[in-house]
Parts: sequence; structure tokens; C-alpha cells
Amino acid sequence: MKITNHHSAPKKIETRSLPHRLWMLSYGVAVMFLGSCSLLPAKTFDTQQGDTQAQKTTESNPVIVPPQIFSSSGDPNFVVKVVQQVGPAVVRIDSSRTITSRVPDEFNNDPFFRRFFGEGTPQPRQRIERGSGSGFIINSSGQIVTNSHVVDGADRVTVILKDGRTFDGKVLGEDPVTDVATIKINANNLPTLSVGNSDALQPGEAVIAIGNPLGLNNTVTSGIISATGRSSSDIGASDKRVDYIQTDAAINPGNSGGPLLNARGQVVAMNTAIIRGAQGLGFAIPINTVQRIAQELIATGKVDHPYLGVQMVTLTPENKERIKNVVGDRLNITADDGVLLVEIVPRSPASVAGLRVGDVIKSINSQPVTKIEEVQKLVEQSKIGTKLPIEVERNGQTVQLGVQPAPLPVRREG
Repeated sequence: MKITNHHSAPKKIETRSLPHRLWMLSYGVAVMFLGSCSLLPAKTFDTQQGDTQAQKTTESNPVIVPPQIFSSSGDPNFVVKVVQQVGPAVVRIDSSRTITSRVPDEFNNDPFFRRFFGEGTPQPRQRIERGSGSGFIINSSGQIVTNSHVVDGADRVTVILKDGRTFDGKVLGEDPVTDVATIKINANNLPTLSVGNSDALQPGEAVIAIGNPLGLNNTVTSGIISATGRSSSDIGASDKRVDYIQTDAAINPGNSGGPLLNARGQVVAMNTAIIRGAQGLGFAIPINTVQRIAQELIATGKVDHPYLGVQMVTLTPENKERIKNVVGDRLNITADDGVLLVEIVPRSPASVAGLRVGDVIKSINSQPVTKIEEVQKLVEQSKIGTKLPIEVERNGQTVQLGVQPAPLPVRREG
């Protein structure tokens, strides 16, 4: 289980420490990512896309149309039918990795330690770290998706099907930026999940989670979609590039990588995180994102994300006043809204293009932006190596720049 805390201690006020001070203006929550603490055809999901468009009516008083499973069966126990339909395609994933403790140099170089231990020096110690998560089958030939943090650094991955069969899993690729990974097992004619359209989800829709929380295999919980479009910064996971789906369906450590299903039994998201200490606040990666990333991982083994090399903060009247109190006259901020750049990474694409600390981004690729989430989304949609037009306000003047995104340098956790 991995816990990401996002907070920074105050530092002496100077230009280099400015981002750290501004970082404290946004949030301070802890997110738990719920796991353990070849070219292939482009279409990798063996699914039939269901009709995800909401039914509409032209009547003056719209009638709420129940999900198809209610209309066709009239059975209030729709969860039972969904679980019977999709349960065999949900798997348990056990992983293990060897952790080696390095012997400090003092043992080799310090005469005192050499006298104490003699000519021999302590040997590095090794321990096995084990974890468990969930996943689901996306292709009848044995392709499975799960969270990246479930298999990150694993020496061995074991996949256990609902019918009890156990397979060694090969990690085809992982993308820590979206927390998606793909695994292959040597099996055929496997059950798969039908895929819904996460872009069409609405708050209030019924959903079902299936997984292996706390080692309890094949656990089913249900609830609703609480919200859509929760940004990574909203939930305190600023190192991710995902707009999460929020649900009150109970999910716990070990649910990571398991499916979140709609009332039709279609997977609409992949469970991934909760906020520590909260109840009824679960977060899942939209299936449209999972599918896109999984296809790239299966095809190439990796995913490159566009990178500019900036630290930024949404400019609001409140943030503007706080920034002024922190830095005084060292930044001349004339704009009242936009996205303020508070750090430029040396030799990054932003630095090469001439972006500066204090610039306020007003538009990217001719699309106005007022929040950092909008900037992140437009950058993610850009192409690596292709110039991205950016308009900034600098000392009251409008400046047009072109930034050529580079691949995001990913810092992997040990």
C-alpha cells in the first residue's frame, strides 16, 4: 500500500523557494493508492460497446428512464445478475519483490568498524515485500489490466482466477503517471468484461465494485457515482494525470485495479485510491483512459506524456493576495485570473521557449485557461516534439510563445 502525502514545510522567502510556499496555498490531503504496500492489434479489449447515450425525451416533464437491466428484467437484485455475469473476469494479483538493504560505506572504509567486525564485513540484507491487488481480463487470450502501483518493481506476479487457476503473470508495461499497468498470462478462451463509456457517466448512477480488499477474494460492494472529473490535484495526487471518478461504493486496500461496473455490467472505471481517514470517498480511473493507456502499453511497453517543465498555481483573488504577502514586489502580477508560473525547470522545454516565473498563462493552442487542471489537460493532449502555442501575460503585456513538449521524465518509486 502506498501513501502519498502532499505538503511542504515553509522555507525562507526567495525566488527559488517561492513554489514551495505557494504549494501550501492549495491543499493538504493524503491519498492511499489501494494496492499492496510485441506489437498486438490496436483493439485489445474483447468487448461490445454498449449504447451509453442517455435516453432523452421531448416531453415538458421528462420521465426518468431506469437502466436497461431494470427495464428488461424488473429485478431489483440487479447486482446479483451483474456479479454472475462479470465475476469470472475479475482476478486477484499477488506480487512480490526483493528489497536489498545496502551496507553503509563506513563498514568498508572506517578502521573502527573493520577492527570490530574483523576482515569480514556485514553482508547486504534481503527481505521479500509482498502485496495483493485486483485486476480484470480485457482480452480472451490473457491480457489483464491493473494499477501500476500493484506490480511496480515486482520480481514475480501471480494471477489467480475466480475458478482457482493460478498463472505466472508477465508485466507488459506500466505507466505510473496514470497508474495503469498491463499483464499477460498464458491462457486462452478467458471471460472478458464489456466496456462502457466513462465520458457519459452521471452523478447518481448505480455502480458495483468487485475485487479482493484486504485479501478477501471476490468481494462485491455497491453504491453510486458521487462525482465525475475530479482532478488529481482535487484529491491530493498531483503526480498523476487523471480526471477521477468518485464513488461511495466501499473500496479498500486490495481493491486496486479492480473494475467499477455500471448497472448493465459494463466496466466504467478501475478502482485505485481513497482519501486516508475518510469514508465513502473512493476514486477510480475512467475506463476510457484505462483503455487508451493499456493499448499503448501492450503495443510498445511504455507511454510518453508531454512535458513542459513548469510549476504553476491557479490565480484567484485570494491566491493573488497570499502570493503578494509572500513575495511582495518581487513578482509584478497584473492579471486577475489565469495560471501563474512559479517555477521553470532549467533546460526544460518551457525554459528553452522563454517562459518565465511570474508569467500568467491565458491560453494554450488558442483555448482560454483559468485553472491548472485545464493547462494539464491541454498539455496532455498535445504532441511531443510539436510546438504548442501559449499566450501569457507578462508585466501587463501579452506575449506569444511556442513550446515544444518533451517526454515527461518519470521518477519511479523504489
